[in-house]
Amino acid sequence: MKLKLVFTLLFASLLVVQATKAQTISKEELIFLTSEWKGERFADGRPKLPDEILERARKIYIDDAWTVLKNEGYLNQFEGNWKMVHDTGFTGRAVTAMYLPSRPDVEKNIKSRGARQGRTGNTNAWPIDALTRGDLYVADAFGKISGGGIMGATLANSIFAKSGNGVVFDGAARDLAELSKIRGFNAFVRDFHPSFTEEMVLMGLNTPIRIGPAIVLPGDLVIVQKEGVLFVPAHMAEQVVSTAEFVIRKDQFGFEMVRTGKYTTGQIDSQWPDEIKAAFLQWLDKHPELGKMTRAELDKMMSKRTW
Repeated sequence: MKLKLVFTLLFASLLVVQATKAQTISKEELIFLTSEWKGERFADGRPKLPDEILERARKIYIDDAWTVLKNEGYLNQFEGNWKMVHDTGFTGRAVTAMYLPSRPDVEKNIKSRGARQGRTGNTNAWPIDALTRGDLYVADAFGKISGGGIMGATLANSIFAKSGNGVVFDGAARDLAELSKIRGFNAFVRDFHPSFTEEMVLMGLNTPIRIGPAIVLPGDLVIVQKEGVLFVPAHMAEQVVSTAEFVIRKDQFGFEMVRTGKYTTGQIDSQWPDEIKAAFLQWLDKHPELGKMTRAELDKMMSKRTW
């Protein structure tokens, strides 16, 4: 039993080493780029957002989350204009991949190094090895459509088995009919196309990438909804989610107050006096499904109100 445990731990450590080697930036560089994050990290340095944050982020609205980021100066975090497998949203921690147009000498060297690391197949399968539960595979495939299908049904099943999640590709996917049969899986892509991956090669794994006008770092909270995709820096995730959760409560309270004529739209959409704050907290007590809030927490949230 002890010998079996030793081999298990040795195998796990080899996987960590392999994943680290597959990166195109060092662990130290990744930690440097995400230095605002003070929480737990994966072995390769990627911020490890708690599962609780991923679950809470499923229930907020992307508009509210975007506003929080904008007010903090994060202006390049959203991209729209996607096609999707299912009309449903999802969230996850970003595992990033960067593809470039292929060049024979570069592709030969990339694949030769990959073979020495035990990697097989085309390079579009390699990022799947880095996925863990709750991760979301985000790829910059330079918008390529014909010959840009970096995922079909086989890889999609592998991605979902490892992450329980979907993908966001600035490129294409194939096998739409089969993808739609994978329960719980979704993909946001530029388009669907019957072609296979051609003339492109993986050049970065867990590196900073660009998705349209948005910058994405490994470990970012990715919020995917019908409007588009929002990439939330890991260190901003708690603030974004908490504020968006409050906005949902505030809006529901406001809708009810306006409908019943207790307060006007102008009163609800401005800084609240003590009377409205007290009414809100009383209303919240009657809606325990929305969570509790103290007066101090409410004052702090309202003091930062720019939404």
